[in-house]
Amino acid sequence: MAVKPSKADKKIAYDAKLCQLLDEYTQILIAAADNVGSKQLQNIRKGLRGDSIVLMGKNTMMKRSVRMHAEKTGNQAFLNLIPLLQGNVGLIFTKGDLKEVSEEVAKYKVGAPARVGLVAPIDVVVPPGNTGLDPSQTSFFQVLNIPTKINKGTVEIITPVELIKKGEKVGSSEAALLAKLGIRPFSYGLVVLSVYDNGSVFSPEVLDLTEDDLIEKFATGVSMVTALSLAISYPTLAAAPHMFINGYKNILAVAVATEYSFPQADKVKEYLADPSKFAVAAAPVAAAAGGAAPAAAPAEEEKKPEPEEESDDDMGFSLFD
Repeated sequence: MAVKPSKADKKIAYDAKLCQLLDEYTQILIAAADNVGSKQLQNIRKGLRGDSIVLMGKNTMMKRSVRMHAEKTGNQAFLNLIPLLQGNVGLIFTKGDLKEVSEEVAKYKVGAPARVGLVAPIDVVVPPGNTGLDPSQTSFFQVLNIPTKINKGTVEIITPVELIKKGEKVGSSEAALLAKLGIRPFSYGLVVLSVYDNGSVFSPEVLDLTEDDLIEKFATGVSMVTALSLAISYPTLAAAPHMFINGYKNILAVAVATEYSFPQADKVKEYLADPSKFAVAAAPVAAAAGGAAPAAAPAEEEKKPEPEEESDDDMGFSLFD
């Protein structure tokens, strides 16, 4: 007969497993597991099998193991996990793509009834329509101030009613009514709260960023650095081109207003002395902006030779006859 391991043995085994996973994996998803059943968690483990491992446990044990492992290995980055171990959470160790793993976890959500005393994670709205309940059940609707009417021997809800607001606790009447209507308003599953990647901790929203989003944010940052650099006259790589152009404009303005000149200013002075050159320089630009040159006018049709005037001989007589 196998000897049943003691609590101390279980804790030692759990500590060894957690430390092994910390050494083997550099990416961890911290996920909330509120209202997640054992069967549902088993399905999630099956779906992630291959490159990810789900580890649940008591927060105090996980914090202790992480703290001791950080001291033992000297890797202080593990300590960033400790503030994240709050509430009913689990750890998903993975070697796969973080976004793909997060999406896979989100697939395993199941509907759940509204139980009494449960805090509603979303607004619950009862839609209008026939409920299929007999008229003797109208007491539930009257208690909750839901307008109804009797239609063909059944109770029918007239207008949509917001039964429960997000953050409110589910009452006994609301739970009973939703059960009679067969409505399972809530869905539960593992919800990723934070992402740990090689010591860095960030929000899961970062996983949804695309390359276009990153480029846009980078361009916004560069423009802000440029504006600040120009405002305080502090040279940076982003502001350098603008500073050179502004300096050139200032020197050019001095050259135009005085007799001082330099090669780049000579051409500008030429244009100012003879404004007609502006039109000549702008003509090719206007032609390029207007698109391709219009098609050449069709060649003039060849003129048909005019008929020769008939001579008197052709008419069969002569005026001098």
